[in-house]
Amino acid sequence: MLKIYNTLSGKKEVFKPIVDGKVGMYVCGNTVYDFCHIGHARAMISFDVISRFIRHLGYELNYVRNITDVDDKIIKRAEENNESTQSLTERMIAAQREDELRLGNKMPDREPKATEFMQEIIDMVQILIDKEFAYQGASGDVYYRATKFKDYGKLNNRKLDDMLAGARIDVEASKEHPADFVLWKQAKEGEVSWSSPWGQGRPGWHIECSAMSTSCLGSHFDIHGGGPDLKFPHHENEIAQSEAATGKDYVNYWMHCGAVRVNNEKMSKSLGNFFTVRDVLAKFNPEVVRYLMVSSQYRSAIDYSDQSLLEAKVALERLYTALRHQDVAEHYAPSQFTERFEEAMKDDFNTAVAVSVLFELVRDLNKAKTEDASKAMSLAAELRSLADLLGLLYQDPDYFMQNSTVSEGLSDEAIQALIDERAQARKDKNFARGDEVRDELASQGIELLDSREGTTWTRR
Repeated sequence: MLKIYNTLSGKKEVFKPIVDGKVGMYVCGNTVYDFCHIGHARAMISFDVISRFIRHLGYELNYVRNITDVDDKIIKRAEENNESTQSLTERMIAAQREDELRLGNKMPDREPKATEFMQEIIDMVQILIDKEFAYQGASGDVYYRATKFKDYGKLNNRKLDDMLAGARIDVEASKEHPADFVLWKQAKEGEVSWSSPWGQGRPGWHIECSAMSTSCLGSHFDIHGGGPDLKFPHHENEIAQSEAATGKDYVNYWMHCGAVRVNNEKMSKSLGNFFTVRDVLAKFNPEVVRYLMVSSQYRSAIDYSDQSLLEAKVALERLYTALRHQDVAEHYAPSQFTERFEEAMKDDFNTAVAVSVLFELVRDLNKAKTEDASKAMSLAAELRSLADLLGLLYQDPDYFMQNSTVSEGLSDEAIQALIDERAQARKDKNFARGDEVRDELASQGIELLDSREGTTWTRR
């Protein structure tokens, strides 16, 4: 049985879908005003792995992840860049997809944009007004009446007043209560806007997700996920809006991945420890970044540093080394490794334990190489199959070993030319020159490995 830690209940629960055999999952995506950072990568990779394993269990999954393409940050950045909001968001969406594909992610089944659901957003705001869960303030903005929703705070297991203490809440004169939040904002002159019963404006952030999720998955669905910073106020507000509007339970299982810290500090631009995915991929193979993310269970915090990436690179090289020059069977009979891997993943997607099973499998694979070629081929196939559920080991082993880090030194062609020169020198019994070439390559961080199949190399 699959067990999921439910933020709503604060404990692991046996997963029971609303409709047998089918799963609806909505994950809060990015506000596309800038390039993705490594915190975004954590969430994207975590829910990619979760979606892969849910499908592996035989469920028909509908994975929806939204794109926020209208927002104060977007408008401000577009103004700074002297470009339209549409131009900015289209560029950032394309960049996000490029980053994701490089990180080995599969795309969600659907990626709704807020600007494509404006009528649904307006309709939901009107329903909330009609039910007296919302009101138009003196400023013209429409607010949600938080005190009217009796279960407000249930996701964070805190009372309304307790949550306000220490939280960054805008206190505006037109609000009835400090906890009330905006559903519809009046547009300023020149800003992108839409026509509504309350004047030209645009939606608040929280209402976008309520409208998109219920439009795509229905008023009641199985799983809602996101980053650790979304529990309050975003997800708390989503629950309040959605359940008040529909009169139904909103989501059964709430999932939140852990934060990414940089050298044990919170990542922020003000601290100068903010890294985009592109910053990191300029130094490391994308699969190294992915391995770092999946080597910890999705709810745990990850400490990002060059050292942690180097350790991830070394660990991934161990897995790829086992597949180097190894034939892989077309079919295999699942062994106890598959059973233990699946057992770990069924326990709230514990990828940390699942990865440890892969290394145990590699140990048996390396042993079988010298004892039982057929078994080695089967174990290699099993390794590939299980790793694929984590989005790992999808590259050619030689290619990965030669490109696990991005080097500004010798090109692949230059390295191969020196290897060919060394081979000729050894053939000519000029062993001194052969040793010189090896030492020259070693000084450039290139390690050679001689075998019966020839000479391969790895960047160090």
